[in-house]
Amino acid sequence: MSDLYISWEEYHAKIEQLAAQIYESKWEFDQILCLARGGLRIGDVLSRIYHKPLAILSASSYHGKDFQERGDLAIAHSITMTTATLGKRILLVDDLVDSGETVLHILKWLTQHQEYEVTEVRSAVLWFKACSVAKPNYYVDFLLDNPWIHQPFEKYEKMNLNDL
Repeated sequence: MSDLYISWEEYHAKIEQLAAQIYESKWEFDQILCLARGGLRIGDVLSRIYHKPLAILSASSYHGKDFQERGDLAIAHSITMTTATLGKRILLVDDLVDSGETVLHILKWLTQHQEYEVTEVRSAVLWFKACSVAKPNYYVDFLLDNPWIHQPFEKYEKMNLNDL
């Protein structure tokens, strides 16, 4: 597996490219649902650009050394949001689709939680890896060689308070 290193400048440029791609599709959505942790920064920026409310659902499947080992997916019991309801048309945001399993599980999770009354979901990510079993609706880069992506905030995963 190769490695892809992303700077803060590249990271923010990709978020802007994603925002433009979604805009060009002319698809209207009610709310952004970002997956924490990877989709938090992206969801925040898109929420500001689109002036749409942001909801957060925590999901995690990576652990181990440098968080590079994939395990079972853990999904929070509820969505955090400041709106009374989630909205019917949701833009689901994450940083990438690797295996695609997270996206598939979240879509299933949303249908199992009928209290949210979601009627349409489209997904948006910065990176779409060729090994994924799910194709996002919107993505910036298609990665044929399935590299490990080193994002600029990962330095904090190796840091502790004594390092500050």
